[in-house]
Amino acid sequence: MQASMDQQFKGRRAAEDTLRLAYEFAELSRYSLKQRAMIRVADIGFYGLIRLIGRTVRFDIDGWENFERLANQGQLAIYSCWHNQVLLSTYFWRHRQIVVMTSQSFDGEYIARFIKRFGYGTARGSSTRGGTGAIVEMIRLMRMGCPAGFTIDGPKGPRYVAKMGAVLLAKKTGQPILPFNITAKHFWQVNSWDQFQVPKPFTRARIEIAPPILVPADAGDQVLKEKRDALQRALDELKERGDSWRAVQGSQDPI
Repeated sequence: MQASMDQQFKGRRAAEDTLRLAYEFAELSRYSLKQRAMIRVADIGFYGLIRLIGRTVRFDIDGWENFERLANQGQLAIYSCWHNQVLLSTYFWRHRQIVVMTSQSFDGEYIARFIKRFGYGTARGSSTRGGTGAIVEMIRLMRMGCPAGFTIDGPKGPRYVAKMGAVLLAKKTGQPILPFNITAKHFWQVNSWDQFQVPKPFTRARIEIAPPILVPADAGDQVLKEKRDALQRALDELKERGDSWRAVQGSQDPI
């Protein structure tokens, strides 16, 4: 009897520790004094930039009923979008306790800190540094009731090519993938692998949300590939619709 109670207590403590690590700032003791200062400056700088731009953007939403259906059914979404849309995505979906994957690198540290200021949690890893461990952590957190998010072609591309992470997470958790796309009418475009978009203040932006994609718990390799292809098609269609909307609204401004 005592052993059973001890096991339950340890299980609760383990869950509390997992949630704490996901949502609280990490210690910076492994970094030099200069690196700590750089992390804090980048943290506050990016948080301020995203918050400032996001508060001025006027959002149009198409497909909100797809999100509401999941919420009404008590399901947790696995939010999925393209990497170059992460700035407005971070602002729009803020304060929903969404867990996202961040790398264990120096850059990952300040990214983890500023997104936590927007109410996100993190699973530390990437496809190149600790990705398997981060997926396991995301599975654990989703089973505790936390939604998840993926920039589905990250962290390094190819651009607009969906990877398997969200599909595997959906299989392991039984929760649906929710593809979405955000198109800003006016933005600056960064010369990076993903052509990262920085929306201009006071621009309009359109959010397209597709119907959720479910992945069976017993899905084999072929079904997983089919579901990833379905996610690819959904995101491609959303992007095409967003681009059409933007073409009507006005042409892109160069950086």
